[in-house]
Amino acid sequence: MSNTADQHEQPAPDAGREATNPEYQAMPSSAQPLTASEDRQFATLAHFGGILGFLPSLVIYLIFKDRGPFTAQESKEALNFTLPPTVVALAALLLSLLPVVGGLFAVVNALIWVGLTVYSVIAGIQVNRGRPYRYDYNLRLIR
Repeated sequence: MSNTADQHEQPAPDAGREATNPEYQAMPSSAQPLTASEDRQFATLAHFGGILGFLPSLVIYLIFKDRGPFTAQESKEALNFTLPPTVVALAALLLSLLPVVGGLFAVVNALIWVGLTVYSVIAGIQVNRGRPYRYDYNLRLIR
């Protein structure tokens, strides 16, 4: 004969701990919003990142777009500004390897990077002061 108490499964010793122990509680589905200073800081970094091309602003946009409105706006602006010139600069870099006209494309490549650097620094300074910045020449591909 078997005992009916043995037929029922006993709860695990840790059952119920999930609800009371913070270790077991799940992380929130979305990250915490940025503070005002963090929002301005990441927006500034998105513009200064233009010195390196479009990747810094893309990373900042993808990570922080839902956490801070100023960062979302400014990283999108920086991404829209830096994406086309970076692609053109990389094409000019490849074309600079050509024997006859390579020197011309090397100069074009250098001018593009100088322009990106100058405009990125100007924008970064303005955004660091808390002012939104709009580039004069921007395709605004990402809306």
